[in-house]
Amino acid sequence: MKKYPALIVNHELLKENMRQVVSWCNEVGIDVAGVIKVTNGMTSVAEDYIESGAKWVASSRIEHLIRVKEAGIDIPKLMIRIPMISELDTLIEVCEYSLQSELRTLKELNIKAREAGKLHKVILMADLGDLREGFIDVDELIAVAEYVDKEMDSVHLAGIGTNLGCYGSVIPTKDKMNQLVTYAKRIEQAIGRKLEIISGGATTSLLPLFDGEMPDGINMLRIGCASFTGPLDDIRTCYGRTEMDALHDDSITLEAEVIEAKIKPTHPIGELGVDAFGQRRKYIDRGNRKRAVMALGRADYGDIGDIIPQLEGAEVIGASGDHTILDIEDCKEHIVVGDIIRFKLKYSAILNLTGSENVKKYEI
Repeated sequence: MKKYPALIVNHELLKENMRQVVSWCNEVGIDVAGVIKVTNGMTSVAEDYIESGAKWVASSRIEHLIRVKEAGIDIPKLMIRIPMISELDTLIEVCEYSLQSELRTLKELNIKAREAGKLHKVILMADLGDLREGFIDVDELIAVAEYVDKEMDSVHLAGIGTNLGCYGSVIPTKDKMNQLVTYAKRIEQAIGRKLEIISGGATTSLLPLFDGEMPDGINMLRIGCASFTGPLDDIRTCYGRTEMDALHDDSITLEAEVIEAKIKPTHPIGELGVDAFGQRRKYIDRGNRKRAVMALGRADYGDIGDIIPQLEGAEVIGASGDHTILDIEDCKEHIVVGDIIRFKLKYSAILNLTGSENVKKYEI
């Protein structure tokens, strides 16, 4: 018997999404690193990526990649958050590749890799204006690249990369991609050889690909969001591009149980302060309407805007940490306590739900 709240992972739909994304990239000479962090590192999802043609499995959490290794999944593993010095020993044992942006970390990595008898491959990150990780000074980037290539015996300079559209909301335009390729060419000239990898970003970097503006040289994208949400979360990824309609938006869904169904006023009664999250909210008085209280809350999924009820006429109107309230006045179906309501999910909700111990996970 299924227990609720329940997260449903549909592997066939996931693989169809992943195959489409890999196909888009392969058509222009780009390989895909399949990012599994949104699923809390589910090894079955890593296997989906491999079956769909991904060349690497990637995550920002070393624990996820440990699970992939322990499952015996034989594919290069890429750490996509700049590693902590305190986790370098584990990184060397688990991952073949990592993103890097600090010379001190690289020096420590070289020592530890030598002691472990390993050769670890790195992608140096260039900050092209999004202001998260990476070298913002191109001369410093080139100098560190030369140092790694010529002075380090246990760290191999595999390439360079960038990240856009996360902290600073910077769009991966043609100009940004050309800037990355220019940096790569300067490094290649400095070290006297060709880089194996120029990693042009994540799902948002599908934009120049769709426009036919991805420059020659970009040969890796680190893709997660598109594979899981498709067009549902498009405003965060590809800004309403119709190409995303080729992807499923329900490869991962949520089911939750109704624990109360009553007619109540729509405006709170009494002197108002702040809600459970310290926010002062405004309420619209729409008279008395039927509402359903669900047995899950923001502690499980985050923001109420990231879950979309698949019950016609239902609207999420609020939530506390453990309860979610739906307006069901306009629903054609008669909703009672014990009924199950299904939700589609945006990226942030999946990220939270897969890590919640209170949400049961089911794979089909």
